[in-house]
Amino acid sequence: EFTYRRPDGSDIEIGLSATHLETPGGRAGYLVTFQDVTEFKKLERDARLQQRLAAVGEMAAGIAHEIRNPLASMSGSIQILRQELPLSSEQEQLMDIVLRESERLNTTIRSFLAYARPQKLTVACFDLRRALTDTVVLLRNSSEVHERHAIEMDVPTSELPYEADEGQIRQIVWNLATNGLRAMPAGGRLRLTCRRDEGSATMVITVEDEGIGMEADELDRLFQPFHGTFAKGSGLGLAIVHRIVSDYQGEIQVSSCPGEGTAVSVLLPQRLSVAA
Repeated sequence: EFTYRRPDGSDIEIGLSATHLETPGGRAGYLVTFQDVTEFKKLERDARLQQRLAAVGEMAAGIAHEIRNPLASMSGSIQILRQELPLSSEQEQLMDIVLRESERLNTTIRSFLAYARPQKLTVACFDLRRALTDTVVLLRNSSEVHERHAIEMDVPTSELPYEADEGQIRQIVWNLATNGLRAMPAGGRLRLTCRRDEGSATMVITVEDEGIGMEADELDRLFQPFHGTFAKGSGLGLAIVHRIVSDYQGEIQVSSCPGEGTAVSVLLPQRLSVAA
């Protein structure tokens, strides 16, 4: 098997097989067969990912009980001790480190549970543009954004009604946007867009960055749990995106080039009939 690049720049996976062949006249040769196995390989990768999701889901309840509850007790106890005990500046610093690390671990567990446990949906009609505008406001006031970052947004002037769980859609946009921001530690442009594709009746949310980009083999593992490549984060952000989009029977399209950036488009089926 090998990868072939078409004239239009798109890549497909080719399967090659050769069979020894003899004719009735005694002449021998080989029959070489080429087959496009791109879709088959994609199904294989999706199947492996679903197996991993199932395994992660089985561990979620145990992790929540065995780690999160004692962690909350430890964190609360440390906060009380810090307030009541006379501490030196160095001891206060150590206490603060323990509290920050406890919160970081709690955030990882919370992300893990959000990924592994099926969430009860609250489906309602809302303006899809709001998920992007609120995310942009939060990002522009985030400590991760500095003067070399530019955050842009392009949304339609008219309302984009969409029927879904608004919290989940916000989670998709936030996870994609923060991932794009972390891919640009030295600065760059982050662009968020949304639109309705009239031809296929789908909503399209796109997040583009000018970050480090990815090789083709990295794209295959992009949505696997705990495959984070950045120092910050739990390694579950994009896995959560994949799970939510799969629940909506949507599609994720990714294009990336090392050193030039990445564009991620989420295609969500239109669940609401909108009058013309």
